[in-house]
Amino acid sequence: MGIIIFPAFAQAQKPIVSTPVEFMVGHDRLFFQMVVKKKFTQESKLGFLSVTSFSTDYSNELSDLDLVMPVLLTYNVYKSFGLVAGTTINNKVGFAPLAGIEHSFANREWVAVTIASLFLNSSRNVELFGIYEYKPCLSDNFNLYSRLQYLYIHGVSANQHARSFLQLRAGLKKNALNFGLGANLDQYGPEKEFKPNYGVFIGWAFQ
Repeated sequence: MGIIIFPAFAQAQKPIVSTPVEFMVGHDRLFFQMVVKKKFTQESKLGFLSVTSFSTDYSNELSDLDLVMPVLLTYNVYKSFGLVAGTTINNKVGFAPLAGIEHSFANREWVAVTIASLFLNSSRNVELFGIYEYKPCLSDNFNLYSRLQYLYIHGVSANQHARSFLQLRAGLKKNALNFGLGANLDQYGPEKEFKPNYGVFIGWAFQ
């Protein structure tokens, strides 16, 4: 799954949490991701998080369609630490309720989010998710845009790998727009079937 705080900073220095979307055209697959992370009110500790990502190959085979979509309530406990609870849908591991802990940090140059959660069904899957961005200023008009994002799901009941991915991005950012080169490295099942995808991406952070 994926999450995430992508703040833009107003003159008063209060973060405005945007809604980023991304589309990648790869050598083997198409990929799309959208992240929604909002508080119910500006002062509320309670919020909502949903990450939708899907990919498909160019032959439009249903067996090669991937979907990952957690829908979570978040609760800030102390500073950067919080709790998450909700459901996740993953076409490789199915539907499950889950609960976990979250740590997040964001400033002008860095975004770092880590979530560890447990599936509350018979699989007892353990999931670790992280996203880390570095966006230093290069000039008056452009920032560097780099991102590492990962997911690892381990099936505790069967003691085996269930699903994992590593996503890498490197490019440029201009205001709400970012673009560049990308790599998605996906693995499936206990045999860790490997499906790499390399291409170009474009993203926009809706305010």
